[in-house]
Amino acid sequence: MQTIYQKMSDAELSAALEDLNARVAEVKARGLKLDMARGKPSPEQVNISRSMLDLVRADSDLTDDGVDCSNYGCFEGIPSARKLAGEFLGVAPEQTLVLGSSSLLIEHDTVAMCWLKGTCGNAPWSEYAAAHNGERVKFLCPSPGYDRHFGITADLGIENIPVPMTADGPDMDEVERLVAADAGIKGIWCVPKYSNPTGDTYSDETVRRLVSMPTAAPDFRIFWDNAYCVHDLYDEGDELLNVFAAAREAGIEDRVIAFASTSKITFPGAGVGFVAASPVVIKEIASHLKAGLISADKMNQLRHVRFLPNIEAVREHMRKHAEFLRPRFECVDAKLHEGFDGTGCATWTSPRGGYFVSFDGPEGSAKRVGALCRELGVTLTPAGATWPGGDDPRDTNIRIAPSYPSVEDLSAALDVLVLAVKLVSAELAHEERA
Repeated sequence: MQTIYQKMSDAELSAALEDLNARVAEVKARGLKLDMARGKPSPEQVNISRSMLDLVRADSDLTDDGVDCSNYGCFEGIPSARKLAGEFLGVAPEQTLVLGSSSLLIEHDTVAMCWLKGTCGNAPWSEYAAAHNGERVKFLCPSPGYDRHFGITADLGIENIPVPMTADGPDMDEVERLVAADAGIKGIWCVPKYSNPTGDTYSDETVRRLVSMPTAAPDFRIFWDNAYCVHDLYDEGDELLNVFAAAREAGIEDRVIAFASTSKITFPGAGVGFVAASPVVIKEIASHLKAGLISADKMNQLRHVRFLPNIEAVREHMRKHAEFLRPRFECVDAKLHEGFDGTGCATWTSPRGGYFVSFDGPEGSAKRVGALCRELGVTLTPAGATWPGGDDPRDTNIRIAPSYPSVEDLSAALDVLVLAVKLVSAELAHEERA
């Protein structure tokens, strides 16, 4: 679809550029300093968990189902926390480990386990190149997707292969084609509910195809980062099929390794991280991690389960988060409609949960828009970050993170984004005629 600027006469386009540049100069003079770069909870959201800090005090009982949380031991996590982890991820408590605050670090260490030691009796991934004429190990990366996932595999020298995201999840025709033909493809990154950054949730069909598809690699793994499994903006949120139930039905439960944490539920950076897998694979992960960990912070686990004893308590707590997040997401949608309806300059997602909105401008615009926004005092996630290696092939995608700024600041930042996209769109239209 053409933008409104491409449809203008030369005189109309020149007048539009003059007007847009004048508005840019006005905004620049205001000296704004606004940040929409990362998906951090707002201070108001963090404050709703403060009462958790009063639940474990000097005179508190420091045991959980007979486990002394004040001493060494119980590597797997305290019983109440493992039960809660199972409710998050849809497995029995025995199929979970409750560890430190970062699910991303658990993901990193689990990929490293497969790289260094292999899984389910298969050779370490690191040995694949030597046995296959230097061919690199590869990972599928639904794109746009989560940059930190891509960074984990890139750090190990694994080749990240982008596959298109759709409203139902990754393009499964392309995923199935690739994994059936190449034994070097060892895994896929997935954020299955309210995906980062699109906010889309995988359909039941996508989940079933992922767990049942034939793969050339016998040790292919689905890294299922269910970070936003309880992050609904509305009472009726998206429903995600239980991936472990689907995998058991397909007879390939070892394929799935799932993760979640409370980092955007309680305190960012001071939450509790979970991992779940089949009985065989969770035993492998535990064996690998025990080499460097006696036990995680059980006092933090105890605080969390006394504050959030079950998934019903978690959902009630998340309704409080939604009261802060919902107006911000609705502000994004309203501002983008107000700024772009009828212009052909942009498309965006309208998720019902999670932390991000995926925005696409004209081809060749995202880097220029990001640079212009910086000049105007608004920091965005770097253009291209949602693709492996930061290489968005069409240079269109920008991840909008509306959670941290106040609604007032968010509204001002979105006005800047709209102005920047319009100016860059007009400039691109002008360059096409040069």
